[in-house]
Amino acid sequence: MNRRMTPLGQYLTKKSASKAEISRKTGISKSRISELTLNTSTQLRARELYLIALAIDIDPGEMFKAIFKDLKLENK
Repeated sequence: MNRRMTPLGQYLTKKSASKAEISRKTGISKSRISELTLNTSTQLRARELYLIALAIDIDPGEMFKAIFKDLKLENK
């Protein structure tokens, strides 16, 4: 298990967002939020991203773009 901070973890740290508060507001467990922020092999679900964005009062589209900025289509 890779314990380097994930793009979501980096984003939430930059925004000074409280994981406990996010958990309380979204209903996503604290352990799941820890996995999403610390384990790079954990897949973030769209529903989770949307709820987290609402909880920290950020536009979900902008958050999506920031977290997945390195994702590109393969050239064929």
